[in-house]
Amino acid sequence: MFSPITVAFFRVLPLLVPSLFISGGDATNSSNTLKKATVMVENISKNKFINSVGNNAAKAKYEKMVPAFYYRPTNKDCQLLRDQWIRAKYERKEFMFLEQQEPYSAGYREGFLWKRGRDNGQYLNRKFILSEREGVLKYFNKNDAREPKAIMKMDTINATFQPGKIGTPHGMQITYLKDNSTRNIFVYHEDGKEMVDWFNAIRVARLHYLQVAFPGAPDSEWLPKLTRNYLKEGYMEKTGPKHTEGFKKRWFTMDDRRLMYFKDPLDAYARGEVFIGNKDHSYSVLPILPPSVQGYHWQFGITIVTPDRKFLVTCETEKDREDWIAAFQIVLNRPMLPQEYAVEAYFKHKP
Repeated sequence: MFSPITVAFFRVLPLLVPSLFISGGDATNSSNTLKKATVMVENISKNKFINSVGNNAAKAKYEKMVPAFYYRPTNKDCQLLRDQWIRAKYERKEFMFLEQQEPYSAGYREGFLWKRGRDNGQYLNRKFILSEREGVLKYFNKNDAREPKAIMKMDTINATFQPGKIGTPHGMQITYLKDNSTRNIFVYHEDGKEMVDWFNAIRVARLHYLQVAFPGAPDSEWLPKLTRNYLKEGYMEKTGPKHTEGFKKRWFTMDDRRLMYFKDPLDAYARGEVFIGNKDHSYSVLPILPPSVQGYHWQFGITIVTPDRKFLVTCETEKDREDWIAAFQIVLNRPMLPQEYAVEAYFKHKP
């Protein structure tokens, strides 16, 4: 008796290899065809088994000591993360020897990164220090400066690779809250390993901060929150609070529950931020604009409803609108966390 997999294979074999099946063949040809097909099935099964065993053996060897905080890229991540993951495993053997992980796991990291200027857009070499003990990442405008130009606390910091937006394969966007407004910093380094080491150093510092701040919670709760990619980014047009102002093209970023819009994708600060709460708390999105609204150029409108006001935006294509609404629905359908109520309260009383 053949196994179910073999039977299924025989059913599709004529489509895969038509040359094996010649119309009008005699019993001898049929027997030969069956033998060839059986050999093919056996070879495919052997190859799958060998590959499976080989992959498992390689993982057991080269991924033996991957730290929980270390970011394991998927096929959706940028080329840099995927390349450095392979190099870390097989070239540098970082997960076979703990001392190889010291550049990002030691709790302190110091070095230079090219940082984009807030006002002129020029990239300048800046000294960065990550201190797990202090719970901060800071940078200095001058090498011998005593006081840092900016201090980014671990409770609000995030890092995400943005090669397309920044225009370099090693570009990373770091965000943190300053006076409860999002501040963007764009950095890169010529060495890809250097950038991925900084990225994972931020992740482990974030994990240790969360372990101390919330001692009762398991690490599994924090690991997905060490860093995050944006739910959605792209251009939309928006109007003002009276809905009579002209629509202007703006770059929008959906970062968790914060919808931010910028004049330029590389702006240091957003022109505005909108809190998107849970659907059971008077938040919703509608794939339409009020009929009285005029002055928009893009035809695919969205109305974002919050307890305080409605925000009107338009998309260039129907697909863009569908994607944005899908991103909004992820947040709208997710229950609010206790700390998110405090953020919501700030937005309601924001001057």
